[in-house]
Amino acid sequence: MNTAFLLTGGNLGDRLQHLQNASDAIQRYGGIIQQRSSVYQTAAWGFRDQPDFYNQVLQIQTKLNADELMKVLLEIEKISGRKRDMKLGPRIIDIDILLMNDLVYQSDTVIIPHPHLAERRFALTPLQEIAGEKIHPVLHKTINELLIECKDELPVYKIS
Repeated sequence: MNTAFLLTGGNLGDRLQHLQNASDAIQRYGGIIQQRSSVYQTAAWGFRDQPDFYNQVLQIQTKLNADELMKVLLEIEKISGRKRDMKLGPRIIDIDILLMNDLVYQSDTVIIPHPHLAERRFALTPLQEIAGEKIHPVLHKTINELLIECKDELPVYKIS
């Protein structure tokens, strides 16, 4: 079994319901959810002229390898109505693999650990809530340390 940490997020429609629907689909097709962070409201990163996001990190156990899991997550996004019209633009749902075991891996489908994890407070904050002592397999620092060092100044608010 593999342990993966997934970031779910979205900023269109009923954001909480979309997170719940994604969580349900991940449980059905991707693996068993072991932990979930609180939901956080965050300003949009990159293209800022859009609604705030809701984000949540899920820790799952899965039999799938990294490429198989990413393909499942992309399919969940697709059936949830995700459209890829604009890079970093508004979206119903986005699901990323942040970490998987202690894997350092790159393919045409996925890069693990997520290449921008250490730069994004909206990903580090919910991850720190459930896995603060987890070591980043490339940077060799805990998630707690990465969050302290993170230069991203966008606000992140716990909403649940």
